[in-house]
Amino acid sequence: MIEQFQQKFEQEFKQPTEIQRAVADALTNDKSVLGIAPTGSGKTLAFTLPLLPKISPGDGTQLLVLAPSQELAMQTTHVMREWANLIGVKVQSLTGGANLRRQVMKLHSHPDVVVGTPGRVLHMLDNRHLKLGHLQTMMIDEADDLLRDDTLAVVEDIERATPLSAQLAFFSATMSPVFKELSVMFGRDIVTYDVRDQDHSRGPVRHGFMYARTNAQKTATLRRFTSIKDFRGLVFFNSTRTLHYAASRLRHEHMPVGTLGGRQKQTQREKALRMFRKRQLKLLLTTDVAARGIDIPKLPAVINFDLPKEVNTYIHRSGRTGRQGEPGLVVNLGDDHDIRDLKHLLTDTDYKFEHLYVDHDQITDQKPEKGQRVVSVRKKNARKLQKEQWSAEGTVEKSIHRTLGKLKPKKKKRHKKNRKNKGIRLKHRREHAQK
Repeated sequence: MIEQFQQKFEQEFKQPTEIQRAVADALTNDKSVLGIAPTGSGKTLAFTLPLLPKISPGDGTQLLVLAPSQELAMQTTHVMREWANLIGVKVQSLTGGANLRRQVMKLHSHPDVVVGTPGRVLHMLDNRHLKLGHLQTMMIDEADDLLRDDTLAVVEDIERATPLSAQLAFFSATMSPVFKELSVMFGRDIVTYDVRDQDHSRGPVRHGFMYARTNAQKTATLRRFTSIKDFRGLVFFNSTRTLHYAASRLRHEHMPVGTLGGRQKQTQREKALRMFRKRQLKLLLTTDVAARGIDIPKLPAVINFDLPKEVNTYIHRSGRTGRQGEPGLVVNLGDDHDIRDLKHLLTDTDYKFEHLYVDHDQITDQKPEKGQRVVSVRKKNARKLQKEQWSAEGTVEKSIHRTLGKLKPKKKKRHKKNRKNKGIRLKHRREHAQK
């Protein structure tokens, strides 16, 4: 590690992590590597510290970093820029959702490092706004995700635009079958460094479940979480439709929540993440765009509103909490069948699940006694939410119909005078008529 980096590193960290030690010499000596380490083990610095000193400022783009999401690309850009400023190296991001013309203008200044998403990087290459003739290293973060399906073809197209002598680096938190074919796919000798068994940087993380059958019941559970002191949770959904449903219900009750995912602009996504990091939001509702690589310091909990369908998805989601030795909590919401399927999915892992409850504004594994105020998420709160929803919808509908003249206002009933003893008077009239 060069002297400028050594001083900054000693001020912020105690010692290098296992993955940082393992790949440092290989990356410095231009070897192509595959690094596999647990989530939160400092993989970004593992490739940043050895690769940046090799760059000659002003000689064109010499380092390209690919990330699977806009959020991870912007986070990586921020981290690398802090260290690059110490040695006069320029870093630029190229992500989808950002202003294309502004990115093209910045490329004209010939940045030394480019961090981007595959789609936007390939677009810049095809239009000859980005040139990789001087590239030294191509770094692929979250390689198990990028090297599959359609993104694999995009990554291969980008790699073909790099010099044959360029160094390749792949990093991931989980193993993938495609890693066995890397040397054949890219025509290079790739050395693997797997430190998952040696790395112990992860803090203690509890894994539990709470029973909630419907989306209304799950939303009621989220509402109870917001009343817990110092609680923050990253809430994962499998679909944006369910995400927007829960967000609208919680915002209707003025809960401090934000959303990340769907058709949001990059500025909106950055604002939501920034507010969540600053503890201005209790809950951040997101899809799996935030499941990989996103670093939120001292995040107390991860909540799976929709349970994941793959083991790697669960690993990456739960990896957002318990980072750098901090304690964490993962809460899974579902009914009996959902929880049973999740346990079956994770049979080969070391995760142990416990039944959790919310009692007196705290999360506990102790079932409340009958006389105590218990979480009635399945019945009381869910029904209350449903009644409030029906009431709100009915009020709006009535006001619209009255405005359009389709619903006439109710008329007050007018009671006739002298109705008292009406039956007796009629009886006397009949008797009088018979006489």
